[in-house]
Amino acid sequence: MDAHSRGQADDIDPADQWVLNPHTGNYELRLDHSAGESSGFSRTATAEGTGRRGDSRAGSHREGQGHRGAGAEGAPDGPRREVPGQRSRRSSQGGRASAEPPSSGRRKRKPRKSRKKKALLWTGGVMACVVVGTSIGVYALYQRLNGNIDTVDVGDAGNKDVVSDGPMNILIIGTDKRTGKGNEGYGDQGSAGHADTNILFHVSEDRTNATAMSIPRDLITDVPDCETKQPDGSTKVIPGSANVRFNTSLGQEGRDPGCTMRTVEAITGIQPDHFMMVDFNAVKELTEAVGGVKVCMAKPIDDPKSHLKLPQGESKVQGENALALLRTRDSFGNRSDLDRIKVQQQFLGSMIREMKSSDTLTNPKKLFELADAATNALTVDQGIGSAKKLMTLAQEISKVKTENITFVTMPVIDNPAEPKPVTVVVHPQQGDPLFAMLRSDTSLTEVKQKEKAAKSKQAALLKGPKAEAADIRVDVLNGGDIAGAAGSTVAWLQNEQGVPKSTNKANAPEKINKTTLEYAPNQADQARALAAMMGLPATAMKQGTTDAEGLEAMVLTLGADFKGAGQLITGPAKAPEGVEQASADKAVCAK
Repeated sequence: MDAHSRGQADDIDPADQWVLNPHTGNYELRLDHSAGESSGFSRTATAEGTGRRGDSRAGSHREGQGHRGAGAEGAPDGPRREVPGQRSRRSSQGGRASAEPPSSGRRKRKPRKSRKKKALLWTGGVMACVVVGTSIGVYALYQRLNGNIDTVDVGDAGNKDVVSDGPMNILIIGTDKRTGKGNEGYGDQGSAGHADTNILFHVSEDRTNATAMSIPRDLITDVPDCETKQPDGSTKVIPGSANVRFNTSLGQEGRDPGCTMRTVEAITGIQPDHFMMVDFNAVKELTEAVGGVKVCMAKPIDDPKSHLKLPQGESKVQGENALALLRTRDSFGNRSDLDRIKVQQQFLGSMIREMKSSDTLTNPKKLFELADAATNALTVDQGIGSAKKLMTLAQEISKVKTENITFVTMPVIDNPAEPKPVTVVVHPQQGDPLFAMLRSDTSLTEVKQKEKAAKSKQAALLKGPKAEAADIRVDVLNGGDIAGAAGSTVAWLQNEQGVPKSTNKANAPEKINKTTLEYAPNQADQARALAAMMGLPATAMKQGTTDAEGLEAMVLTLGADFKGAGQLITGPAKAPEGVEQASADKAVCAK
């Protein structure tokens, strides 16, 4: 309405068209070249914008209307300005004056509508066309993207809400199931697909940072019983398996991604909110959609098994070459799955950088191709099973800056049960502390270290001498959601931590969210020792004001944050020593 308010309504021509400018991704007015505009699009007249070409107000309200005067004869009083973003009707008529000699054959002009009404009609008409036209395009696009997505009902293994108020955990699964032309040479022939590549992607509550933890496919673990939804709508429980490879948590015995989610929870104590699953063909389609992914090799690669050939230094891979890079074992390190995981992390970091680059984000065609390829490649849980839901999730994840995404591999050691180890097990000293960091939403980057609160008096309660385990005296109550938690904790304290003076006091009077430890000032050394064993945060420490008398015990009340006996309530401030990390914003040459 800004142009109309300056007296230019009569100069607006409805022949102007709103079209999509492929250079900017905005809807803009295409101008008639006869108006003296440069070819193409108006400079700033967009569907989002003001309809102005500039904000200069040279000339008064009447200066743009001088040609309407009785003596004008086509010559305005002063310099005439075009209506910003639109063309003048005069210029399309060869400069014909609005006042002409009377003619007997000329019909009497109709009374003009008020300038205000005409402006409203014109603006409303244009915007209606834009909205309807855009809606049709968006609806068609939405229908296409929506139809691309496959979903699986995982029941209560995941979250029904797209986004949760707290941290988010998304399990990314890459299967070795083959779909599409050219994938016959990969994976196990006739397989339903294994959980071949697995990443637990943890996004912090404040969306400042994220941790992507790779889970080795050859990890030996227990796969729990899991409910699966059958095609007829019925539910079937797939029995669990003990001491099997992690990758059998999917596809084998009829297991679906919900079984893999439950297996991750059993190992880490972290329940994934959602899963995203892709297969071999997805890798090829996504890398082609972004125009290739930059990779760096510390040495030339020539792998006859995967047919991968790459020069030393930087190059771009896409399609078949990208898949070969992610599949090869023989080209890196000691040819193990762990070395392949490092290459996969470097590749994903590069792909994230490419997707977030200005070349991708400002290219509508590239963005569409990426969205089309991504949705076509994905199988997800029903909680995020539509284009709109996926977009909502993507918007949350995109809040995390690339430099604050950290890749890490689940700490493991060679399987001690095998004379010649080919599988791995969770590292007994490094595993749970790292899991505890994720459970307590402690960042692996410098963005948000919760332990910076160590300057406070509360955190100082954890500093000082610690009592011997045999001297700790504590009563344990269950105020959380896990039945029998007090009993299992006492058994763990007595049998594994050497705390014989621990007592099961059954259920607390009421449930609490956070675990607490109440103690007297003269029990501080006992409290610090117990806190270190259980990974209690400083906020859990509730020191009284009077000393304990005789054999009085401390009181430990387990809250909803308690995930199981032996699982730390809160992780350390930093990742355990020896756990390798890599930042998504740094390019590293694969060795």
